[in-house]
Amino acid sequence: MTDVSVSAQNKSRRANPLKTLFIRVGVLPFFLAIALVVFSFMSSKFLTGQNLVNVARQSVYLVLVSLGQMLVLVSGGFDLSVGTAIALTSVVSALSMVWASGMFDSALMIITIGILAGGFTALLVGLINGVGVAYFEVSPFIMTLGVSSVGAGLALFMTGGIPISGLPFAFGDTFGFGRWLGIPVPVFIALICIAVMWVMMSRTPLGTRIYAVGGNIKAAHLSAIDTKKTLVLAYVLCSLIASLTGLLLTARVESGEANLGGTMALESIAACVIAGVSLRGGIGRVQNVVLGAFFIVMVQNGMNLARVSSYMQMVLLGALLILAVIFDQIRYRMMMR
Repeated sequence: MTDVSVSAQNKSRRANPLKTLFIRVGVLPFFLAIALVVFSFMSSKFLTGQNLVNVARQSVYLVLVSLGQMLVLVSGGFDLSVGTAIALTSVVSALSMVWASGMFDSALMIITIGILAGGFTALLVGLINGVGVAYFEVSPFIMTLGVSSVGAGLALFMTGGIPISGLPFAFGDTFGFGRWLGIPVPVFIALICIAVMWVMMSRTPLGTRIYAVGGNIKAAHLSAIDTKKTLVLAYVLCSLIASLTGLLLTARVESGEANLGGTMALESIAACVIAGVSLRGGIGRVQNVVLGAFFIVMVQNGMNLARVSSYMQMVLLGALLILAVIFDQIRYRMMMR
């Protein structure tokens, strides 16, 4: 009877390759194919090599934030404060570098102080989120939304809404526009983060624990997994990756700004859900998330080339997220069958 059932499932998969693909990787391949066809017709410049390289370079920042967002989503939550972590990192690191410029002559020392200050600030953001969700059992939506509001207010208070200039030239020259082995430094850093994240999620006990907690937190607890510690680590790592993004963006614009990363929360969640990361937790692959972030930036690039207004781009991005969530529900029901 078992052999017959397995044979029937194999025949069903061969008969419905699109269904099998949808169950395994989600809606991303279908969205990607549609976007390539539509934007190719709308603009002759879309599929040129130069434009695709430009999209890859621009997607670095969203890729990084999406990797951190994936950690939290796989653990069964989500983080709406990644944009605030980026903004606070930008403001605090810039203020610290301006202060250190009057204390030290070494550019390396000044940049190091700024990086450490920005990273420590993001660490606090992630720690507050993690403790609130894990130990006080606050809803991830309420917890991260509240932290996002507080952090955004602090960033604006510290700057007065004015960009902070006077950063060391070496900071922007190295982390914003520098190259190493012919590869732009932001791209090089993103490649390292992707490799580290893939190893962590697929080859280490921490990755296994994060998947277990997101899949079934009660079963994970009964399996002697410290679920609270795992959740806190997921939120802390998410904020630290967002902090790295904030440093790279600060180096690119060469100033500390409180409005950096304003749309990153929505875009990173959209990239993850489109890439097949389940909102219920426990499901998600690093390589798919990278492709999902690339897809979001590619769609934005295609709309820019097609001269779609920025307001309509917001509408379309929100619609993409809604569609991705609907298809996630459909995919989950198909998997349960």
